Amino acid sequence: MAPHLISVIGSSPGVGKSTLCRAVCEWLTGAGASVDHFEEPDILTRPAFRPVAEEFADGAGSVRPATLVACTRAYVAESTGAGRDCLVTDALLPFIPSLVAWGHDEEVLVQVMDELTRAVEPAEVTVVYVHDDPGTALRRAIEREGDAWGDWYVRKLAGSPGTRAVHDLASAADHLRREAELTRRLLARSPWRVLTVDVGTLDAHEAADRTRSRLADVLGIPEAPAPAR
Repeated sequence: MAPHLISVIGSSPGVGKSTLCRAVCEWLTGAGASVDHFEEPDILTRPAFRPVAEEFADGAGSVRPATLVACTRAYVAESTGAGRDCLVTDALLPFIPSLVAWGHDEEVLVQVMDELTRAVEPAEVTVVYVHDDPGTALRRAIEREGDAWGDWYVRKLAGSPGTRAVHDLASAADHLRREAELTRRLLARSPWRVLTVDVGTLDAHEAADRTRSRLADVLGIPEAPAPAR
């Protein structure tokens, strides 16, 4: 039986994507599902994504879209063979922020999305899109990580071909707003189920509760009581 791939992505750093991803994994595991939690840094260490790590290591600072598609296909096939029920990925599919930063336009992204759709078959895909205003979310990320992180993030975007117009936090937020619109357009034309979680007025527990409730209907898993706070 093919696994259900739950891709948790965010409109900006600071939206609580990774925290939500962990909460979803804990809930599914507690419900008895066999879960693979693919954390964001895992893309450079997982065997199925070794070609990605190798292309990064060659100094180019980017990865060919075909490599991302092939590695995604290998990951889903590997997980299917291992009998996993659910694959919960943090900032993986469909790679839009990376592809934009590497300078690919919307036409290329449409092609990549089409190829990814075929690559993940026969797995069912649900995208949990965690959204907040990027200006607010970036301030939250800086409060958590410190001013040095904010400087690093701006330099990271400014140093990439597709995001060179970024020069401060305000322009970074503007870029992320445009990227959010692009993400919504691309997801809307995909066959994948998209659950948008607007976290602007929610704390981490409320965001997890809402996401569990919506995923319970999708997966046919009884919604367990929320963890004690």
